[in-house]
Amino acid sequence: MKTILILIGRTVSKHFCAGIDDYTERIGHYMPFEIKTIPDVKKTKNITEEQQKQAEGELILKQIQPTDTMVLMDEKGYEYRSVEFAKWIEQKRNSARRLVFVIGGAYGFSDAVYKRANEKISLSRMTFSHQMVRLIFTEQLYRACTIIKGEPYHHE
Repeated sequence: MKTILILIGRTVSKHFCAGIDDYTERIGHYMPFEIKTIPDVKKTKNITEEQQKQAEGELILKQIQPTDTMVLMDEKGYEYRSVEFAKWIEQKRNSARRLVFVIGGAYGFSDAVYKRANEKISLSRMTFSHQMVRLIFTEQLYRACTIIKGEPYHHE
């Protein structure tokens, strides 16, 4: 199973970039993993939030194949504990060819993206910047990989 993380806009903070790069490399030891960055929509000052979500949604959906399992990182999604998330990932390995996670833009996702999504996951009830969510998500994916392998990274 290939796992892909789709992002809207590049990661700005060099500190977040360093952490994301570190976890991306670590994840690569456990599974095929790739991050795809979709450029920010241009001239957003002249469009509404809804129009921006629609434009981003079109760009996201162009990256999705019909057989992909698409999971939105969304504040209204299901919250897993790390061990539960690892079990969920393990189940997806048996059923998905490509598991695609999407972290949207500042205003969330368009209706079309929500309709196409197979599932939604929330990292917390708290709100984090989209830049920070990227780092937190990659760390959690790495943690899930180590839990699946029974390695001593995660402590309970």
